[in-house]
Amino acid sequence: MTVRRTRRAPARPDTAASGPGAPPVRVGRRRLAELTGSWRAALRIARRESRRARRRTALVLAMIALPVAVLAFLAASYDMATLTPQEQVDRRLGVADAELCWISDTPVEQDEWGDSWSTRDSEQPPVARATSAQVSALLGPGSRVTEVRTGIPLTLRGRHRDEDVQGRVLDLGDPLARGLVRFRAGRAPEQPGEVAVSPAALRRLDLRLGRAVALADGSRAFTVVGVVEFPDDLGPVVALHPGAVPRTGPEPESSWLADVPGTIDAALVSRLNDRGVLVAIRPPTDSADERKRTWFGPVDRGDTTDLGTSVLIAGLGLLEVVLLVGPAFAVGVRRRRRDLALVAVAGGDAAQLRRVVLADGVVLGVLGAATGLLVGVGAAFAGRPLMEQYVFDARFGGYRCWPIALLLLGGVAVLAGVLAALAPAWTAARQDVSAGLAGRRTPPVSRIRWLAFGLSLVAVGAGLAAFGAARTSTVVILTGLILGELGLVCCTPTLIGALARLGRVLPLAPRIALRDASRNRASAAPAICAVMAAVASSVALGGFLASSDARTSQAYRPMLPTGHVLVYAGESVRQPSPNQLAAMARDELGADRIAPVNAVSCAPAAAGYCDVAPVLPPAQICPWQPGDNLSAADRRQARADRRCRIGPLSYDGGYVQAGVDDGTALPLLTGADPATAAAATAVLRAGGVVVTDPRYLHGGLVTVRVNQVDSGTDRPGAAANFPGYALSGAVGQSRLLLSASAARQLGLTWSPAGWVLGASIPPDRQQRERFASALRPFGTFSMSVEYGRDPQDISPLLLLLAAAAGVITMGAAGIATALAAAEGRGELTTLAAVGAAPALRRMLAICQAGVIAGLGSVLGIVAGLGTAAIVLFSANRQYANDWPVPDPYPFVVPWPALGVLVLVPIVAMLGAGLFTRARLPIERRLD
Repeated sequence: MTVRRTRRAPARPDTAASGPGAPPVRVGRRRLAELTGSWRAALRIARRESRRARRRTALVLAMIALPVAVLAFLAASYDMATLTPQEQVDRRLGVADAELCWISDTPVEQDEWGDSWSTRDSEQPPVARATSAQVSALLGPGSRVTEVRTGIPLTLRGRHRDEDVQGRVLDLGDPLARGLVRFRAGRAPEQPGEVAVSPAALRRLDLRLGRAVALADGSRAFTVVGVVEFPDDLGPVVALHPGAVPRTGPEPESSWLADVPGTIDAALVSRLNDRGVLVAIRPPTDSADERKRTWFGPVDRGDTTDLGTSVLIAGLGLLEVVLLVGPAFAVGVRRRRRDLALVAVAGGDAAQLRRVVLADGVVLGVLGAATGLLVGVGAAFAGRPLMEQYVFDARFGGYRCWPIALLLLGGVAVLAGVLAALAPAWTAARQDVSAGLAGRRTPPVSRIRWLAFGLSLVAVGAGLAAFGAARTSTVVILTGLILGELGLVCCTPTLIGALARLGRVLPLAPRIALRDASRNRASAAPAICAVMAAVASSVALGGFLASSDARTSQAYRPMLPTGHVLVYAGESVRQPSPNQLAAMARDELGADRIAPVNAVSCAPAAAGYCDVAPVLPPAQICPWQPGDNLSAADRRQARADRRCRIGPLSYDGGYVQAGVDDGTALPLLTGADPATAAAATAVLRAGGVVVTDPRYLHGGLVTVRVNQVDSGTDRPGAAANFPGYALSGAVGQSRLLLSASAARQLGLTWSPAGWVLGASIPPDRQQRERFASALRPFGTFSMSVEYGRDPQDISPLLLLLAAAAGVITMGAAGIATALAAAEGRGELTTLAAVGAAPALRRMLAICQAGVIAGLGSVLGIVAGLGTAAIVLFSANRQYANDWPVPDPYPFVVPWPALGVLVLVPIVAMLGAGLFTRARLPIERRLD
């Protein structure tokens, strides 16, 4: 008799037939129990594996915990630096009951904390001068106030140079004001000639208690009697006695700290608001206003854009961590292929095998998150004084650590571990069970659909980046960059297989390195992609920054020839003689030429503004203006019109600096060559004028018009034609130089305004400070130095980006090389058995590092330059049809960054050879 048995799924035991009285078992509950038990077993296996492979566990924990620790440090520091409303009030009031600010002579409305206010009238009249007695009268009998004035700029004379500090006027002998500071040493100032300084001012001015410090102009000196710290400003601050700076009128930065015998109720606040006084009070301890004070408010488009940009940047960082951690999980799966095959033989299906590998990511992600959070928060608490002093420049509030942000960081760390184990999990579920039990490798298969999918992602990412650049959307650009990098990640395994076929013609060591990379694509491809992503981001950002800097340099318009200095006289006690000034300029600045600069003014002198400017001929005026709403046809005509091809601020002539000169200052102001300067000087001495813009010259004449603006009205003055000369190649801003006879004919007067100094090299900071110190006995002067262009140098930033990419490159190369050495120990033993030289192991490590770092760097440089080119081309196309036409972005290769990135693979290869032992392992089988 043949017995037919009902087929059942593998690894699922027979269940006893339920009797008539047995309750039915819900299918959903049973599946949940099976899933829970499967994950519980997988997590136990993962915990056991993490203890067995301790080196690999430590490596993965370090790569996950390091970014988590950095972000946790920043989150905790930011949370402590952000004061709560209660802490803000305590810092503003000290021991006082309220802070009063007389901001208007009309009624005002304010919130409960005194942070925001508005006037009930449409216009805010000026505030009359108020005294402490008047403020005390508003509060009632028994009240006492003390005035605090902030934001007073001071320039004090230091030992080596003058220093700008902030002054605060308050009576530190009053207990109300004393609560705003922390005394470090000394006592409170008791006389107008005494001051207390902050520790930063004490260090910067090189002072000690009892020493004197003077103002930069030497008009007054103070004695340092105390060292105080203002919690809201740890920079250089000087506390002045109220008698040192008498009040001359209403000051917007003035406030009063009040001590009231009773409580400040709503009626008193309303009465003070009716008088135009803003009140900040200390809420009761049990007040619920603290909870009401926190709100999110409306989210505008800028906030949404910033949030999207932050999320995408965090996504790039998460992708980098996943790619760096992925090789370790891939090697772990290969070393456990027999254990996984045994799980499959015991009845485990593909889903259960995936859970076993994914559990590794969960366990290591949780451990890495916990380690990173503990280290980051602990470092934030320990490094709090340093962050207060050197980063935030203010004291923090209470100790806290932003739990929501830390929870989010922990979740992201666990997600990174799971994503890093995702590809190895799918690989483990698809492996051949027989090959796994026998310890054989499953040959890698490069599927064409992954290559096609990767190329499609690259194309879509390039299109999105171009679209985002055309719409000036950072979010879209970053989205395209991420999609492009993901596409290259999908294409990398196929590229590794293609390169392995080319390794047949190479020597033994590089051939083995390429073969191992092709065989172990699950571990080699993520490492190469991590290098590529870091290098591509660095090169793309560096290329854009270099191009933007080149565009800024092209658009820069100097005011003077490079190295020349303009010195303007302020409220001077006496003018230095030409010989004295020439000696100081020669000794301190290295200037060998000097000429006076004369400013013109209308006669008789009025309170208004005197405008002296040349008149642009009608034939040179552009018919369109930048502010007009032009159609597409008008914009095309404007771009084709030669009169409209100049700078966007000069279509109607722009601002022209007028002055009187006889040819002495002309070469120094304009940089004209000797022949041109001689011709222009001849015109000036003949009674003519000189302009630096040739458009003003018509028929050998220049029309000059004088307009006097007085009390908001424009009164046209004299206008006349003078013989003119145009300096077509002049350097600096547009100028009009009048002869003395031309100025008299227009009814103008002139007076010395300063000097122009000629030097071949721009003076540095020390030279400028010495020159200012030499001029100080004569009064107050201002100095302007022409450096030729904006002195901003982006080379350090480019090198920093390249260094960050280089660190990731060497880290990925080192990790991949170490994992490959551990994985290929059996092959090294075989090489030793057949007589290979010991140096072969070191050469093999060098070649393996070169494959990872070199291939990743080449792909990253190509991808980065391509991304920068697409973004710049799209940005230029965006403004191609506009008028005025802005300067286009040139394509500039960030050579400093590329130089570093080219050297990084060489350094990685040398490091791999240096830290690899040359002796081949020898193993002997014991029978």
